[in-house]
Amino acid sequence: MAGSRLERVGTVFSRVRDLMCSGVMKPADKPIWFDVYEAFPPKKEPLYVKTKTRTFVNKQSNVPAIFYAEDKVRAWFYEHYGTGSRSFDLSNSNFVSVCQRFVLKYSELKSHSELEDSALYEMTAKALLSEGITLKQRARHPVESIEPVV
Repeated sequence: MAGSRLERVGTVFSRVRDLMCSGVMKPADKPIWFDVYEAFPPKKEPLYVKTKTRTFVNKQSNVPAIFYAEDKVRAWFYEHYGTGSRSFDLSNSNFVSVCQRFVLKYSELKSHSELEDSALYEMTAKALLSEGITLKQRARHPVESIEPVV
């Protein structure tokens, strides 16, 4: 605290006074100005006021939301199938998640057919099932609202 030259926490006088009270600084080593400052303290306590260097202006962000075509497919996958029971194997650099396989198969089927999205999602699920990847439908339990007890 005494090493900082900025007067953020206390004034120089209070620091020197506290160092003398704690015994770190001997009364013989006190600065020349200490007795004068103690006898005639300032009327207004000196404060450290940091000047503002940057002014923040609320500007409208003109950055558009970035969505890829795969994001819509991933959202549909997680909505219908959830995260699944398998965890990601991060130790394997060639690991491909079930969702990523779904997206890849979906894009492959979409490039070969002109079906609408809902039919294409079902075709993708069937194609993955034929490859041995089972997708379990997410349980859809109705959410009941509970009235708070007042």
